[in-house]
This record gives sequence, C-alpha cells and structure tokens, in this order.
Amino acid sequence: MTDSRLAMFGGPRTVEAGAGASPETAWPIVTDAEREAVLGVLDSGRFTSVERGEVQLLEQEWASYVGVRHCAALSSGTAAIELALVASGLEPGAEVLVPAFSFIATASAPLLRGLVPVFVDIDPVTYTVDPVAAAAAITPRTQAILAVHLHGLPCDMDALRALADRHGLVLMEDAAQAHGATYRGRQAGALGDVAAFSLNASKNLPTSGEGGLLTTDDEAVYERVVLHRQFGEDLTGRGERAYLSRVIAGNDKLSSIQAAFTRSQLARLSERHEQRDRNVRRFLRRLAELDGVVTPHCPDDRTHAWFQLRLRFDHHAMGCPDIAPGAVRTLLQRALRAEGVPVRPYQSLPLPAQPAVRSSLPQDRPYRPADHPATLALIEDSVTIQRWHLNPAAGPLLERCADAFEKVWGQLDLLLPAARSMTYEPLWRQADAVGVRA
Repeated sequence: MTDSRLAMFGGPRTVEAGAGASPETAWPIVTDAEREAVLGVLDSGRFTSVERGEVQLLEQEWASYVGVRHCAALSSGTAAIELALVASGLEPGAEVLVPAFSFIATASAPLLRGLVPVFVDIDPVTYTVDPVAAAAAITPRTQAILAVHLHGLPCDMDALRALADRHGLVLMEDAAQAHGATYRGRQAGALGDVAAFSLNASKNLPTSGEGGLLTTDDEAVYERVVLHRQFGEDLTGRGERAYLSRVIAGNDKLSSIQAAFTRSQLARLSERHEQRDRNVRRFLRRLAELDGVVTPHCPDDRTHAWFQLRLRFDHHAMGCPDIAPGAVRTLLQRALRAEGVPVRPYQSLPLPAQPAVRSSLPQDRPYRPADHPATLALIEDSVTIQRWHLNPAAGPLLERCADAFEKVWGQLDLLLPAARSMTYEPLWRQADAVGVRA
C-alpha cells in the first residue's frame, strides 16, 4: 500500500533529498564552452577591460541583443543602477520613485548617491510598480522613476513612459531579473532612457560571480558611465594611459574572465529561455488547478523571463477566510518544504521598512505600512521558487514539485486547523524585530 501521509507527519517525501544538488537544478550550467572561454582569457594575458577583448565583445553583443546603441559592462547590477543615476545628471537630494517591493539594491543605490528614494506601491496582479501610485507620489523634487521588472516581468512601460514625459522625468529600468523578457515586442533594457542588468551567478544570464551591464541609446549617458567606471579616466582613445582623472569616481569594471564566461552563456540564452518558458508554464498550469493557488500573471503584451516563480495563497478560495493569510502561508510553506519543494519568502519586508533604509529616510517621509497595502498583502500570502527551474533540464523535477503541491492540497483539512490555532504576527508589525523602534 502506498504511504500517502504528508512528509511533515512522517510520510515519504515527494521530491527526493538532494534534488537541489542534482544536474537538473545546476545553475549556472558550466560546459566545455565556458571552460574554453575562460582558458582563452588566461592564455591571452588580457585580463581587464583596459585591454580590448572579451569585455568589449560582450558589450557589443548585449547591445545588439537588446536593440540599443550602447552597453557598458560593470562590476555588478548595483553598480549599474548607481552609475545610471549618476550619468543621468540627477541633482543631489532629488527624489527617485521606486517600488516598495524589490531587492534592497533598488533602494540602496539612490541612497548611496545622495538621492532620496520615494516608495510607491505595486500593482497587485503583476507585482511591478503601479503607474497610478507613481503618479500620486510625484512632487516638484521628483527627477526619475526606477522601474523594476520584478521576477522577470516587464513593468507597464507605456504608462510609465507617458508619466515620465509628462513631468520631465528620467525613466530607468532595473532589469536585473529580466534578461530576455520583452514588452510589446521590445527587449527589456531598451524600454527606458537607461537600464541596469545584473550578471550575478544566480541570474538568467550569469557570469562566474558578480557583474553588471548598463544599456542606453543616449550617447552622453553612455560616455559619463564609461568615465565613471574607472577612476574618472577617459580611456576611449586608448594609447598610453595618462592617469588623468576628469571626475571623482571609483572602480566598477568587469573582468575579461567574467565577460568571456557571460559571452558563452549569452550564446544559449534564447534557447534556454524558450525551454524554461515551456517547463514553467506546464508547471504553473498544474498548480492553477488547485483551489487557492494564484500563479504569476503575464499580460499578453509581454513575455516573462521567469527568474523567480511567485505563488500566492488565497485563503478565501481555500475556504478559510477566518485564518490570517500569513498563518496559512507559513503552514503551507512548512508542508511543501517537508515534501522537498524549495519554497521560501523573497523579501520579508517592504523596502522602506528595511532597517537600513528606514533609518535613512527623511523626517518628512516616514515609513507608514498603510501606504503600501498591495506590497504588504503580497508579502503575507506568497512564497517563491528560486533557481531550481532555471535549468532547461528541470522539467521533470518541476513535475515532481507539482505532485507535492497536489499531495498537500489533498490533505488541507489536516493542515488548516493548525494554521487556525497559530499565533501569527507579520514581521513588518514587529518594529523591534527589524531593529527599529516605532
């Protein structure tokens, strides 16, 4: 007889232990092509972007892929955001509209450059910045919008473009998670005035560590980025290095080894994106059949890079409206993880509630949870699956994960009473827990 007990109650796991370290989930995928590319740099002796080679080739290839005139390779996605802000000529103390839900770099980059992030709520369906909320947040001090293509889904860029044009704002893309995604036929990275990508090893287009790319059609912005990525030196003419710094700047270059690794990955980006899209959509179709599981929505006018898969749990549709969404999510997360499914939260606080950000906000813009209801709701009732699905070979593993969801949903009557009796308080209400007293 088959043992149908949930794993958290002593039954067998649905997804075998060690699946996260299997070839099905390996990411990045390192092949002989990557090894040969890296060894080619070692043999050449040209290790830095000062010497023409892999870095310049990556810049040319990524600009061509995205469909823009210019690309600058940088040390990280965060550096790309920072230099996009610097090169766009924003005044010190200027306000930049950013979504209340994103990775910390979206907020820290403006703060590190003497700018003021103003947090706006997200759209409850796409989880990207809400254009209506952005419009309401504009003041005479606003100079830019930083649109985050969260989890790989492009924002409503036409609405944001119209808003930016109406108020004379710079429209920037944080496309760190959106390599290969499109909006109305155009690539992410070609939708605003300037865009920043991450090449972190976890990303859809990875390098062998950290890296970033900045794209733009603006010649002046590109020239300022290049000037600021290496000590303010103008190295475009090459020749003998003069060690002449024209502006105060740091060192944000990408190495040739990292560029060579990414070029090899770029050669297979489209193929892997198509296979991943098929795998993910098949997986999500199965989950959408379960009462109360809300799968990611991708509007018809765009494509999704599927960097992360966010799943929401609708406690009304599950027949337990009396239970706090966070309690339902917590218990389901435990049950699914016991079955071997790597669900976990991604960002447990709104950006303005992060201790480092909260202590940096101006006194006239204190953090108020009520300002971002869609963000709070998303945090409370959702989990993510990260990295496992990136490998094109992950299709069969995702099917086993879907089996685990179905197993758990078949025994919700055993789980929900425990959620109902749980003492639960959202982290964003626990001021002391985040190191800041209300």
